[in-house]
Amino acid sequence: MINMDNKMRRYFKEYRVSNVLEMIRNNSKSPQICVDNCKGKLVVITGATAGIGYAAAIKFASKGANLICINRNKEKSEGLKNEIEIGYNVNCDYILADLSSMEDTYQVAQKLLKMEIPIDILVHNAGIYLTKREITSAGVEKVFMVNYLSSFIINYILKDKLMSQDSCRIILVNSEGHRFEAWGLHFDDLDWSKRHYSGLKSYGSAKLAQLLSINQFDEYFRGSGVTINAMHPGAVKTATGQENGLFYKWFKKNLLDKALKSVSIAAEAIYYLGVSKDVENISGKFYNLTTLEEPAPPALDRESSRILWETSLRMAKLEG
Repeated sequence: MINMDNKMRRYFKEYRVSNVLEMIRNNSKSPQICVDNCKGKLVVITGATAGIGYAAAIKFASKGANLICINRNKEKSEGLKNEIEIGYNVNCDYILADLSSMEDTYQVAQKLLKMEIPIDILVHNAGIYLTKREITSAGVEKVFMVNYLSSFIINYILKDKLMSQDSCRIILVNSEGHRFEAWGLHFDDLDWSKRHYSGLKSYGSAKLAQLLSINQFDEYFRGSGVTINAMHPGAVKTATGQENGLFYKWFKKNLLDKALKSVSIAAEAIYYLGVSKDVENISGKFYNLTTLEEPAPPALDRESSRILWETSLRMAKLEG
């Protein structure tokens, strides 16, 4: 296991002011726009009934893509299906699943695995933000499960299916929030049983884990037509955090949301990364919307990537 003191000393030397300034500049940029259509392609999106996922689903449908949406709520899923099929004359199916549930996540992956048609674009968008620690029935901290481990499980189970296809683009909706976990993952305390729980740091931990997992998946997919990248969706208004208490909801509605932008910019960025020929063979990267950006030093740590891979396999009870 990696010694945290050693990591802190090493990462401290790797942090550069220029990277922070680059992030600030990138945050003010608009996404590049892709005008190409994706008629007939199959796009899978998690968390598609609201926020970024909903905007992305509408964007892909408007360009001719067929959709499979992974959502928790049946009524909202039916509403989305009807809106898209009537409005855009494409197919929109859905799978009901709670991605905080290990069992539901397995079932999603297995259903996608058994499909005979190829998945052209896979967008991992589902995410939550909590101010209080919650542990799932499988013993995993809830934010870590939804924001990281569920996408890892789905990618891992689908990896050989995707490699058997001509191509596939995997997009992880990540965040600049991965920088909140500035000194790397605490592998001895991923469930926060030994530390005071911090909503920002638990969120950052899960997003950092996503970025670390990309390193390993990118190696696995190398030489195939499968690419995997992560993107920061911009400071946009979403429903994330609705699971929290009244104070947080008031703060979000009356202060935070008023400073945020439309989710349409995130949808444009996701579409660009999923369709544009400009990024066709780029993999293993982090984007601020559509601008390439270097993530925080802990996200580039290959040793941590390998440890996280083995840890994730154990947590998910998957074979190595």
